[in-house]
Amino acid sequence: MCGFSGIFNVNTGSLSDIVARMNAAILHRGPDDGGIWEDQEVGLALGHRRLSIVDLSAAGHQPMQSSVGRFIIVFNGEIYNHAELRQQLETEGLAPQQGWRGHSDTEVLLAGLAGWGIEKTLQACVGMFAFALWDKHERKLTLARDRMGEKPLYYGWQDDTLLLGSELKAIKGFAGFRGEVDRNALTLLLRHNCIPAPYSIYKGIGKLEPGHYVTLPLSDIPLAKVTPPQAYWRLNDAVKKGIANPFSGTPTEATDLLEAQLLASVGQQMLADVPLGAFLSGGVDSSTIVALMQAQSMQPVRTFTIGFDEGGYDEAVHAKAVAKHLGTQHTELYVSPQDALAVIPQLPSMYCEPFSDSSQIPTFLVSQLARQQLKVVLSGDGGDELFGGYNRYLSAKNVWSKMQSLPPVARKAAAGLLRSVSPSTWDSLFQVSKPLLPKRLHLSTPGEKAHKLANVLTLADGHQFYLQLNSHWSDPASVVIGGEEPKTIFTDSGRWPETDSFEHWMMAMDAQTYMSDDIMVKLDRAAMAASIEGRVPMLDHRVVELAWRMPLELKIRNGQGKWLLREVLYRHVPKALIERPKQGFGIPLGAWLRGPLREWAESLLNEARLHQEGYFHPASIRKMWQEHLEGRGNWQPHLWTILMFQAWLEEQA
Repeated sequence: MCGFSGIFNVNTGSLSDIVARMNAAILHRGPDDGGIWEDQEVGLALGHRRLSIVDLSAAGHQPMQSSVGRFIIVFNGEIYNHAELRQQLETEGLAPQQGWRGHSDTEVLLAGLAGWGIEKTLQACVGMFAFALWDKHERKLTLARDRMGEKPLYYGWQDDTLLLGSELKAIKGFAGFRGEVDRNALTLLLRHNCIPAPYSIYKGIGKLEPGHYVTLPLSDIPLAKVTPPQAYWRLNDAVKKGIANPFSGTPTEATDLLEAQLLASVGQQMLADVPLGAFLSGGVDSSTIVALMQAQSMQPVRTFTIGFDEGGYDEAVHAKAVAKHLGTQHTELYVSPQDALAVIPQLPSMYCEPFSDSSQIPTFLVSQLARQQLKVVLSGDGGDELFGGYNRYLSAKNVWSKMQSLPPVARKAAAGLLRSVSPSTWDSLFQVSKPLLPKRLHLSTPGEKAHKLANVLTLADGHQFYLQLNSHWSDPASVVIGGEEPKTIFTDSGRWPETDSFEHWMMAMDAQTYMSDDIMVKLDRAAMAASIEGRVPMLDHRVVELAWRMPLELKIRNGQGKWLLREVLYRHVPKALIERPKQGFGIPLGAWLRGPLREWAESLLNEARLHQEGYFHPASIRKMWQEHLEGRGNWQPHLWTILMFQAWLEEQA
């Protein structure tokens, strides 16, 4: 796990000092080593910061030059099958003629790119990665990103200067960077909690989309500026192919197949030259990963979790029970509200563009905890999108299909009734009624879910239903001054996946939006801020492709999601330790905004300040803030998005 930066400008002169500043901004991504490569004649310089994981020697130093001197690479991530690729290169006579310098995956990747070319190498790699490759002969710079978007890559032009980096803070290290806020991207932030690829918060700077590469001919700058990225792998293709060729065996055979692939993927991702462990929440996904790690380890796997004393937000007790059963070396830390609140001032720098998934706070805290003992952690992310775990997939059948049969007037009346009761009152009512309700209705934050249901009751079709569930501000362009919401996969039907059911459609959409733009961003920045590498075995593309061969009835059964994944887990962990209502990795942020965060939030949401800064129409924001303070609505998700932008904006000053 590392970070890199780069600049191209034929008129700047020496670029080493510029790249040194860009590198310094991402020191946290690679505190172990750093380097700069420059070609003054071309006007190109590349920088790298290294977190040493595989081959800790100088043989893994970057920027790395190919054996014949033609190619230079800066690389962030891990190629998990690098040993197999090394052997294949040797068999084909494409290994370095003078022999391998070391055993790093970077050297293997570089040899593959030199011998096989860009697309064949990308197709062969199993891993998470982003890289920049300079071809001296062709004078072309190629940027590439992994299939599921685990590793970030920003790039863009400012006049005749090309800037690139693993994080925006690296690009901001260029003294001439203008940093103009893209108000259209800001509307996307308000809707989605994050700014989806290919956009960024800055005009002229974008994100390379997952599964894509772009080759920029720097000998022809006008052409390089308009060169479109190319896809070497598309999730929609994997979805279509999987559904067209479904697994036809028995449920037991399906469980065997999934367990074997997950064991292989987890086993590959356990390879490192430094200590590693795993995040463990006690839920299905993380428990599965830890169980499969422990099944392949001669020593107790080191596992980590954090807990909160607030009711409804603490999963540490469940993680402890799973850890005890599996025999892991478990570390838990109960954090106080003060511990969590202390993270908030760091968030604008940590995420370098506004990002408002509030689970960013516990993710950083557990990363910080794990970093005290090791450098690599495996995470259970991906299970929900691949195997049908989110409540909205169940709602598609249990709620949306039933809603459609009701007359519009009845739906409107029901929505009004749900909204007439505050979220806190709904929470109290559910708590009193809990002993009388079936287990599947033992919801966390029931009041928030009741108001979400009210929002979707009056929608016209399933696609609007899905967009509403993925929206915080439903009309963000009305809030952002001068902002128009740009087209994304959510609104461009030509980019929608072809599936056999609405549930599968939502899962495929989530995997290429919420997963890559929110969850992977959250994990990467939080882990990297603690200088620790996060790995995600379920996003191995072989697991992804296998998941899409599995019929929906093996994912969602009897009103419960992730059936097939649970079957794998129950071979290792008793069902009684896992079966409970789904609970997100969250914090009681809504209550904190009324309490210890109130003064901080009031300062950022001050009406005069909002007018002066000129990004938002204040009226709706101030109305929400007042209603939230009075308990008449839980507007925490909406307000947190505004607050994260405001805090980020304040840091730019």
